[in-house]
Amino acid sequence: MYTFLAGIALLIIGYFTYGKFVEKVFGVNEGRSTPAYTHKDDVDYVPMSTAKNSLIQLLNIAGVGPIFGPIMGALYGPVAFLWIVLGAIFAGAVHDYLTGMISIRNRGAHLPELAGKFLGKFMKHVVNAFAILLLLLVGTVFVTAPAGLLHNLMDGKVTMGLIIGAIFIYYILATLLPVDKIIGRFYPIFGALLLISAIGVGAMLVFTGAPIPELSLTNFHPGGAAIFPLLFLTISCGALSGFHATQTPIISRTTQNEKNGRKIFYGMMIAEGVIAMIWAAAAMSLFDGYNGLNDMLANGGPAAIVSEASTLMLGAIGGTLAVLGVIVLPITSGDTAFRSARMIIADYFNFSQKKIASRLWIAIPLFVISFALTKVDFTLLWRYFSWANQSTAVIALWVGAMYLFIAKKNYWIAIIPGMFMTMATTSYILNAPIGFGQSLTVSNIGAAIVTIVITALFFNAAKKARANNIQLDEDISNYNKVA
Repeated sequence: MYTFLAGIALLIIGYFTYGKFVEKVFGVNEGRSTPAYTHKDDVDYVPMSTAKNSLIQLLNIAGVGPIFGPIMGALYGPVAFLWIVLGAIFAGAVHDYLTGMISIRNRGAHLPELAGKFLGKFMKHVVNAFAILLLLLVGTVFVTAPAGLLHNLMDGKVTMGLIIGAIFIYYILATLLPVDKIIGRFYPIFGALLLISAIGVGAMLVFTGAPIPELSLTNFHPGGAAIFPLLFLTISCGALSGFHATQTPIISRTTQNEKNGRKIFYGMMIAEGVIAMIWAAAAMSLFDGYNGLNDMLANGGPAAIVSEASTLMLGAIGGTLAVLGVIVLPITSGDTAFRSARMIIADYFNFSQKKIASRLWIAIPLFVISFALTKVDFTLLWRYFSWANQSTAVIALWVGAMYLFIAKKNYWIAIIPGMFMTMATTSYILNAPIGFGQSLTVSNIGAAIVTIVITALFFNAAKKARANNIQLDEDISNYNKVA
């Protein structure tokens, strides 16, 4: 229990201390007009309040990740708490803040455009493909996961096909309509359910004195297997997630002032970390230890953990509300995943999005592909999602580091987590069955070599970029705002 409470306290302290430090390093300009005003189109560029932007950002980035990921990560024991806290403060929140603020400074550009500007034109094409792949996987996973929870909640009385169809209809509307018509109006309601589920489960863990394991040298990882690199890909949302880099530009186009960035981008990542801590603690403490958790995951998956934990903590009615809150999370990330994919493709080809027909012909193929992917095994999709997700985070961190290096600011706040995750993602793909299937030792050595090479290439490119006086803000030659 002490580890759990201390972790949440550290997350909150991190927002007020390291978050303030990161904000100072970046250097906000309160007098600078944001894209919400300079590019206002009443579709994607719409000024909205800080409270609304913060809530939308939290629901956008949270998804099923900070619940399902920490539940599966709970198999690693209390070390999962350590990664959530340190990852959220020093990696995830930094990643989200830099991505959001750099996007604000560059017309609300998405990650592929930012990568093209700061890492080279070739990287624009690479990141564009990565981002679309990631968003399709996210959108698909965030259809099947809430559909499964709803199916169980209704005791199978409504078929999975019908539920999936209803979710897709909602996603289509949220993808095509102006951001303030559905997302801006319904997210406050969804946010209330989110708060009920997270606060309710967390409070009951404390009040009932749940046997949450403590982090110590003798109780570090009960499974005994190596935690690197798998833990850092299993728990992504809640600690560090590249998916967030695809979501922050949505809100960078609706943010009214740069001074609001820390609350919206850094702060909401910390809030997600708190949610991850709560569900990791619930998974570790409610199922008779490691073996019980492992058995339940094997038989029912993370969704079974969510349903069981919610009912145990909050009773039948409260548990139902909590499950609905969990269902809200993936749905409110799935809709913006498809919306973000539509925006990235439109930006890539410089297609105007004012007319709904222009949005429709981009969106329909995305939904067709996603529907086909719903027939693929969830576990397999999650493995590919984890690697694509964290690889995207790596790219976003290197973009942030390049921006700060050219600006002659403290670039280490992005480089250090960038190097760590470069090694983790490389080691994973070298070792994993879905990758190259090498031994862990060979994979770690190979990952270390790749990380050193990429770091050397980064500093070489960064020095040239600084010497060439690349304009940091607004002048994106490959990105043209279309009317």
